[in-house]
Amino acid sequence: MIKELIQTNPKIAIIIISLLVTLVITTITYFVTDRKKMKEIKTKQKRLRKEIKECRDNPKKMMELNKEMMKDLPEQMKHSFKPMLITIVPLLVLFGWLRNTFAETTLASGWIWWYIISSLIFSMILRRLFKLE
Repeated sequence: MIKELIQTNPKIAIIIISLLVTLVITTITYFVTDRKKMKEIKTKQKRLRKEIKECRDNPKKMMELNKEMMKDLPEQMKHSFKPMLITIVPLLVLFGWLRNTFAETTLASGWIWWYIISSLIFSMILRRLFKLE
């Protein structure tokens, strides 16, 4: 059934696959990420950016605020890397399969672009639904 769909309508197949993969990745991100901590960091970053804009006349104060912003960077990176570490190997396997599978279709040279565009659209929608912004 899946093979038939891929052969007869590869665009629809890649969009469905993109939706499913994006849903899985977003779900993993939702459960693995400490959303409360990330929200605190983003709120603090927003406040610091606002203060930096107000202190353009004072380079010393700007440097202090920039240093404070950089302190949160490792914590933010740690939280964003967790879901990636979990999903990277399965995604590599999936992309190998997709490349081989769609090489035999009319979408052979452009399947990756269909996947990327649909994935970006679904990611934006799902992130809003899961409140991961």
